[in-house]
Order: sequence, then C-alpha cells, then structure tokens
Amino acid sequence: MTNPCNVVLEILGMLIGMGGWFCSLAATVMPQWLSLSTELMALESFEQGLWESCVFHEVVGTECRPYDTILGLDPTWMLARILMCLSDATCLLGLLLAIPAMSQINCCKSEEGRRTKRGLKITAAVFLCIAGLLVLAPVSYIAHDAVVKFFDETTPHVVSRSEFGDALFIGWAAGLLDIVAGVLFFTSCTDSRYSEPHLVYHHQRPDIRTVDGSRKRTEYV
Repeated sequence: MTNPCNVVLEILGMLIGMGGWFCSLAATVMPQWLSLSTELMALESFEQGLWESCVFHEVVGTECRPYDTILGLDPTWMLARILMCLSDATCLLGLLLAIPAMSQINCCKSEEGRRTKRGLKITAAVFLCIAGLLVLAPVSYIAHDAVVKFFDETTPHVVSRSEFGDALFIGWAAGLLDIVAGVLFFTSCTDSRYSEPHLVYHHQRPDIRTVDGSRKRTEYV
C-alpha cells in the first residue's frame, strides 16, 4: 500500500522541479541579465545577456545583436554560459529519472523493484540539487560583480553603472525551486521501506490430551 504522504511529496517535487527547469531555461536565453541606462540618453537602455546584447528605445523599439565571437567574450560570461547549460541539462535529467521512480507508475512491484525506485528517486533528488547550485553560482556571481562595480568609488559619477536585470531574479527563483524539489524527493524516500505492509504468521501449538492423560502436541502452520 502506497503512503499518500509520499505521493503528495512526489507530485509537488515534480511540479516544482518542472517550474525550476522552465525558469532556468528562461534565464539562460533572456538578454536581461544586466541593464544600463544613461542620463544623456534617457530614452535608451542597454541590456546584456549570455548570448546577445540589446538596445531598447522607447520610440524605435528593441534591437538585439548576438556576440560576434566566442573567444572575445568575457571569461565570466563564458563560464556563466557553461554553468547555465549544465544546470538545464542536469535538471532535465533529474526530472526524467524521477518519472519512473514515482509511486503512481505501476511497475517494479517486487521488493527489488521498490529498492530500484528508491535509488532512482534519490539520484533524481541529487541531480536537482546540483542543478540548483549550478544556476545559483553564475547568477549570484554576476550580481555580486555588478554590486561591486556599482559602489566602486574610483569610477566617476558621470559613468553609468549596470543594474540587475530580470534574468537574475528568474535565475535565483530557478535555483531555489530546483533545491526545494530535490528536498521533497529526498523526504519522500525517508519511510519508503516501511510503507509496504508485511504479513506476520503466528504458529500455534495446541495441546491435545489422549485417553491415558498424556499430552500430544500438534503443530499447525
């Protein structure tokens, strides 16, 4: 018999994990990692992402241009690209491993099958937690670098400074959702070995008296 609490935890973990994967994928492709606006040209704002940079004008609209070369890209942004792509792939792999491990999937009903499901669920939880850390690392580092440059006293005040873009907040949300999903899958494995009922047989040995008064012990199984 399946523990209903484990079923709820598995469903929540799957839904939250899918939400984390979509947020991570959105943060990866969005160009709004850092935004820059100047006082001289108040109608324009510049946005920088992992794959392209964009110029937003209130009259003309938005024009984006991909980076010309990979080798000329800043090492910080190159590392952020790699980590975000790894996070997307790791989170997707964790979700795919969690699907056959869920209690609602009617397969592997034997004791060995239940242990296999539990192992897959733990592996999926580990992958989701790793994906959350992979997405939090580049987002937090770029945000930290932007804060340091924003409050740098050596930079003249007339020079514009970059501020947080929407992709950073979406990336933080993705990392937290991935970690929460991994914790939920971990929690659903805590009492899985005790969730199945076990039948216990009791052996009785009634005494039967014979004619001469002696006792004859008969065993029933």
